[in-house]
Amino acid sequence: MFIPKQSWGEDIAIDSSFVKANLNDIQSNIAHSKTKIIAVTKYFGLRSIVAGYEAGIRDFAESRANESIEKLKSLPEEVLKNSTFHFIGHLQSNKAEKVVKHFDVIQSVDSYKLAELISKTACSLGKREKILLQINNAEEEQKFGYSKEQLKEELGNIKSLKGLEILGLMNMAPLGATESELRRLFSDVREFRDELQKEFGINLPELSMGMSDDYIVAVQEGATMIRIGRKLFT
Repeated sequence: MFIPKQSWGEDIAIDSSFVKANLNDIQSNIAHSKTKIIAVTKYFGLRSIVAGYEAGIRDFAESRANESIEKLKSLPEEVLKNSTFHFIGHLQSNKAEKVVKHFDVIQSVDSYKLAELISKTACSLGKREKILLQINNAEEEQKFGYSKEQLKEELGNIKSLKGLEILGLMNMAPLGATESELRRLFSDVREFRDELQKEFGINLPELSMGMSDDYIVAVQEGATMIRIGRKLFT
């Protein structure tokens, strides 16, 4: 379902039992795995985050820096303290500092320049920011992310940045892709991750792949994180 941008962050009342039922349904579909479910709340307001928390979710994702930071500042202390917040949108350089201050994980790192800025801010805060490197292996012009060749060129330098903890890779599959195409893309990310681990001597345990429409295929192909919004909250 397409959600227009003007609806982003709309604070609609939502019952935690409704979210819990949706969460249980998703968990039943991936019961064979240990994949982490990350609730994408970028289209939803503060009450959806609280409802998700009450339903047992502890990982939440946002994609617009200014709006999401205002949301986080307004959360109850218990939710803020006991949750992990992921930034999954394209991160502009001029917003990197504020995102590092408020988010635990940045999943959308797509350049050495951005990685360097994140590292510099993290070091100034006395922390190591957890990041994932975004791969655009579908080569969609309208999407951000590394090509495999570009990441190989820059990973050695990114690896040396002291303020970062590189967790793994993230990708976004094309809308409307067939199941066979999804399987090819997701397995390609997994195989590329394995290749990078061997070539660079680095551990990349996390693969953030799959959303509401394709998470089952993503889990079957090795996803350790799935990013779910609509199937949890609507």
